[in-house]
Amino acid sequence: MTAPVSDPESVVQRQLEAYNARDLDTLLTIYAADAETFEHPAKLLARGTEALRERYALRFKEPNLHAHLLKRIVMGSTVIDHERITRTFPEGPGTLEMVMVYEVQGGRIAKAWGIVGAKTLDPKP
Repeated sequence: MTAPVSDPESVVQRQLEAYNARDLDTLLTIYAADAETFEHPAKLLARGTEALRERYALRFKEPNLHAHLLKRIVMGSTVIDHERITRTFPEGPGTLEMVMVYEVQGGRIAKAWGIVGAKTLDPKP
């Protein structure tokens, strides 16, 4: 049996793949049990597995949810992803750009910060 890859870039890539597959159980194993997610710089959004479960379970109900990686920077235990996220907003479907900063410790995401960019709604038919 091969041990899971735990280098920071691979951990964050597995997180992205689980997110896009809407695989909640796998996604939660990639985060530390006491992981924290923030809206940059310091607004706490979720702490711990159950809070992450609630947050992602709600998001995973969106039929068009998908994160497209535009660029990735890796420096030691920090991984920075620039993503374009397709979502269903209350006003309708569209996209937004995000920068996600992940801190990986012991093969798991310990902390994550999101910087939300501009939201664009899809044109109405």
